[in-house]
Amino acid sequence: MRVFGFAGWSGSGKTTLIEALVPVLLGRGLSVSLVKHAHHAFDIDHPGKDSWRHRQAGCTEVLVSSAVRWALMHELRGAAEPSLDATIARLSPCDLVLVEGYKTAPIPKLEVWRPAVGKPRLHPIDPNIVALATDDPAVRAPGLTMFGLGDLGAIAAFVVERAQPAPPAAGGTAND
Repeated sequence: MRVFGFAGWSGSGKTTLIEALVPVLLGRGLSVSLVKHAHHAFDIDHPGKDSWRHRQAGCTEVLVSSAVRWALMHELRGAAEPSLDATIARLSPCDLVLVEGYKTAPIPKLEVWRPAVGKPRLHPIDPNIVALATDDPAVRAPGLTMFGLGDLGAIAAFVVERAQPAPPAAGGTAND
């Protein structure tokens, strides 16, 4: 598996870009998975459902399976958040793992930046940012490869070229 990240402030368009990029990557014959970091508590389950009730009762893991999909929910129950490497190691094998978030992870990343968001660029503070995608053609970032947000073919080619091998799981805690 190879890994490539996307970084940027909330509202910059990371999810929208990845959503548009995945079909392009699939069209190149790649199998693609994604790890998204959330900065808050989240739930994919619904209060009152059996799986939710089992977690509320104290189960550490609840796996729900059907003929269409399966999902594993794991409650940390006070344990440290797993590192990005440990999270990636839980994925089934694929060609490319896209990572959204994990701003400080030492993986090659494309920063999605829009002036309208009103936040500073993450580059050059993050030396792992190797490219910048923006909706402002006047933006310059010396040393980075530049893309327009709609330049999906070029971004896909760059991601495939610059993705690095996924490291073996080393444990540790999350870094974002």
